[in-house]
Amino acid sequence: MSWAAHEFENYLLQKEFTREGWTKPSFLAIVFGTFGPDILTKFFVYGAHDEAARVHRDVPGLGWSHSFLFGVFLAVLVLWFFKSRAWAIGIVIGQWAHVLTDMGDSAGVLPFFPFSMEQVTIGLWTHSAQEGRYGDAAAYYSGPAIFWDLAWMLLTLALAWRALTSSYFKEVVMPADPRAWGWLRDRLHLPQKALLMIYRGIFFYGLGRMISWFLFARFDHKTPFQPVWGGPEYVEGADLSDAGFVEVAIRTTIGGILFFAFLYLCWRLFGKRLWDRGVDPPVMRGDGGGVAKDRPDDVPVSP
Repeated sequence: MSWAAHEFENYLLQKEFTREGWTKPSFLAIVFGTFGPDILTKFFVYGAHDEAARVHRDVPGLGWSHSFLFGVFLAVLVLWFFKSRAWAIGIVIGQWAHVLTDMGDSAGVLPFFPFSMEQVTIGLWTHSAQEGRYGDAAAYYSGPAIFWDLAWMLLTLALAWRALTSSYFKEVVMPADPRAWGWLRDRLHLPQKALLMIYRGIFFYGLGRMISWFLFARFDHKTPFQPVWGGPEYVEGADLSDAGFVEVAIRTTIGGILFFAFLYLCWRLFGKRLWDRGVDPPVMRGDGGGVAKDRPDDVPVSP
């Protein structure tokens, strides 16, 4: 699991996947996708003690939440009920990014579940949920994971700094998701400056988590700082796989082939029809985004 990288990567992903001619992803959908797997599972994890990692990442357990198929399933539901291409794409981008990011810890993920039951991990830092919330946070920020979060923050600032500007928010983010931002404005009576604070707040929330938990580990929990690969060494990280590298690589490759074949079959059977029924935001349709010119602090709203 990652304690701050998920917050930072939202901005980089939104910017990199906003291209001319593409369906512009909803930023809020990307956030939902990146937070979704842990929102659905963290409540159960820290009470499981020695079985925490298995509950979080394995099957039986909640490991399906950290598979690529789960993101596709959520996107299909969105297309089916709401016909929003921006949200469908955003959820897949965010959820898949979460899965890839969580490959960094010792427990790994099941990316191609149910076609492969092999945990995939690079084992950079320990998955220490068995230590409880505070022990897990202290272990995370006592090993190399702090540099993982820091790298994502620096990448976002270096490659996607424009995504944090007010002009980008107004010209790109809001038009890509007019209904959601319009709902926040109209129902909560929020001016555009407040919406901008919500948008930027996720970045600063991640920054605050990174700094505060690092200081907690150093000065409150007083755990040793051991930024070595697979560390910290003072706590045992969860390892859910007993297979060797070659065995994992073969099974994961087979699972990946079957997974993408399954996606292609679903696309031919019903996915393309759902996509064709879906709609892009007004700005993508060339009707000016449905902006009501007579309202201050306006957010584009769908007709």
